Amino acid sequence: MQRRDFLNEIGLTVAAVCTCGLAACSKSSGTNTVTPPNNISFNVDLNSQLLSEGDSLIQSGVIVARVASSNVSSSFTAVSAACTHEGTIIGYNDAQGIFICPSHGSHFAKTGAVLQGPATTNLKQYNVGVSGSTLTVTS
Repeated sequence: MQRRDFLNEIGLTVAAVCTCGLAACSKSSGTNTVTPPNNISFNVDLNSQLLSEGDSLIQSGVIVARVASSNVSSSFTAVSAACTHEGTIIGYNDAQGIFICPSHGSHFAKTGAVLQGPATTNLKQYNVGVSGSTLTVTS
């Protein structure tokens, strides 16, 4: 193989690898993504779930977090579980009291407001209500 042919092949291989790498960094492949729901309604049994401040769960495309210890509506928040940047599932960071996207580091307040990008759109916030030991989340 001539030196020029070898360098051409190496160049094509590097170009292919870079293209695949850039494609992987663009939109998420779907394994960790969700679509934000529009019309939802579900209940959470507070006797068995969200027992401690900082606990969170994802159900029906919504992340619900306990932000205070008492069983009243203001002790919970519910927002879309899909980051508005690329749809990756977010998590609740109790130590900071915020939602964080693990893919690109977007931070969101308990209300879903963007605190740090790359996301530029707030998370959808859902209504929460508490009756006895039942938490209800609705759109």
